[in-house]
Amino acid sequence: MEIMDIGDTIAAISTPPGSGGIGIVRMSGAQSLAHLQTIFHPQGKRCAFESHRLYYGRVVHPDTNKTLDEVLAVFMAAPKTYTREDVVEIHCHGNILVLQSILELLLSLGVRLADPGEFTKLAYLNGRIDLTRAEAVIDILSARTRKGMEMALGQLGGNLYEQVDSIRSSLVHMRATVEVAIDFPDEDIEIINYSSLIQRVQKDVLDPLERLLCQAEEGKIYRDGISVVIVGLPNVGKSSLLNTLLQEERALVTAIPGTTRDTIEEYLDIQGVPVRIVDTAGIRQGADEVEKMGIERARKQIDQADLVLFMLDSHRGIQAEDKQLFETVNHKPLLLLSNKSDLVSGNIEIVKLGLKDTTLPCLRISAKHQEGIGELKSAIFKTVVGERNQWQEEGCAPNVRHRASLSGAKEAALRLEQGLKLKNTSDLLAIDLQDCLAELDAIVGITTTEDVLDVIFEQFCLGK
Repeated sequence: MEIMDIGDTIAAISTPPGSGGIGIVRMSGAQSLAHLQTIFHPQGKRCAFESHRLYYGRVVHPDTNKTLDEVLAVFMAAPKTYTREDVVEIHCHGNILVLQSILELLLSLGVRLADPGEFTKLAYLNGRIDLTRAEAVIDILSARTRKGMEMALGQLGGNLYEQVDSIRSSLVHMRATVEVAIDFPDEDIEIINYSSLIQRVQKDVLDPLERLLCQAEEGKIYRDGISVVIVGLPNVGKSSLLNTLLQEERALVTAIPGTTRDTIEEYLDIQGVPVRIVDTAGIRQGADEVEKMGIERARKQIDQADLVLFMLDSHRGIQAEDKQLFETVNHKPLLLLSNKSDLVSGNIEIVKLGLKDTTLPCLRISAKHQEGIGELKSAIFKTVVGERNQWQEEGCAPNVRHRASLSGAKEAALRLEQGLKLKNTSDLLAIDLQDCLAELDAIVGITTTEDVLDVIFEQFCLGK
């Protein structure tokens, strides 16, 4: 992809597809106001288009004099805009046909259709936000839980940038000391205090890098979520559990074994974690051809799962088929569920599964009567997240790209620490310092390549 010409005037529909009360067409660029004046007819006398003020009127095709819609229009003068360029928004009725007709009119006037994420890319290129804040925008758009939204908003507010910038500042000061030593190699005084720099590297660089890497692992769970697969023999209550967790009749529930013949997937929020819950076909012998296809898909889902909910029938007791199925899933993190507990008293003897570790918890639930569901949700959260909530204190959760750069920075910092212990020459120390800085610069966008920027912003939707 060639480098963007930021002199263009671009436009896109900035609201989601579908019908709604209001839809927005956005323009950015030096010709935005001129194009608006060409197509906008204000109600009453000609408007002055004061910046950041809404005006009521109509969008009219300049060639046919046909009214496309009744709208509100706003002009926002640079640099106090999202992109730091002149920006225009046309607020029309939220019918996709209306939105497309207005966008097509602008394109016919010479405006270019914006690329995915181009408005946010302009905000970054024009210095309004750093790259971590730009990436937070897509996390806000894709957040599935309130906790994920809070995490993304924290990054948009600069939490990650501030922590990375603090490490960078420490490295810059260290590099200044080392470069003085390079410039004055014959001075009698000791310019580099090796023991002092070792302490600074540990306290100001390695310790915060380690915290950020830990937060990245925890934040990934809240950003990307986890996959939980419900597994068990036919008619054990898997679909009933799915419906109970979702609080809706998502899956068919009958007394006939083999009703579920394909995987059924939905998302739910468990203490802020987006959980993709998957109901699978009951795995059994003697299934027909269609059911076999569902069973094969179930096995693939099990292999990809972060957690397996292995369901047993309390009333029926553990069967030979339960043991056989358990052998195929016990390599995964799992929770044992004793369903239909309302029909029996006492705990099911999970030792009959042939478990070597009989301390594996077995939760008593009744999917039909919604008993034990709260305890199940807590167990899912604890199994996957554990007791780690450090990111909530720091308000920061680096993504995959950040994590790679943080790991590279940590490796360079460890080399620097080792070089200081060995009292390496200033030239060698400067190389490790620069390597560490370069990794951190890539996170905030100081030295990020155009190819990486393309990959980042191509993940955005049109109009953002």
